[in-house]
Amino acid sequence: MRSADLVFMERAIEVAKANVGKTAPNPCVGCVIVADGEVIAEAVTAPGGRPHAEEQALDAAGERARGATAYVTLEPCGARSSGGLSCSERLLAAGVVRVVVACEDASPYASGQGAERLRAAGVPVAMGLLADEAATALGYTCSN
Repeated sequence: MRSADLVFMERAIEVAKANVGKTAPNPCVGCVIVADGEVIAEAVTAPGGRPHAEEQALDAAGERARGATAYVTLEPCGARSSGGLSCSERLLAAGVVRVVVACEDASPYASGQGAERLRAAGVPVAMGLLADEAATALGYTCSN
């Protein structure tokens, strides 16, 4: 039997595939938010790179995100070039209690910052699940 983590990360990769090549200058990211074993929201980075997948999925999930797990194909950003809330800050504000990430992001706006912010706030972050698959399907250079 395959683990739920594998199933939901595979779904996040599939969701992201919809916009590959359309999100420059940002990478194409998929996010699936799961509560009680059920997908409650999913999103992909919008064409042109904004909004990010996490913020769209969190908006769609609303209050249901509190206590949920987020599956993200690339590490949530730790800072925004625009100065707005980063995806890691948004995940914390929404009350997500666990984050599973395929690839650590080499971007200066992530590069461990997003995962570190989440961990410092007590949110467990599992890094590296299906990293090779995400890198191949989505064109990432994973730093993990």
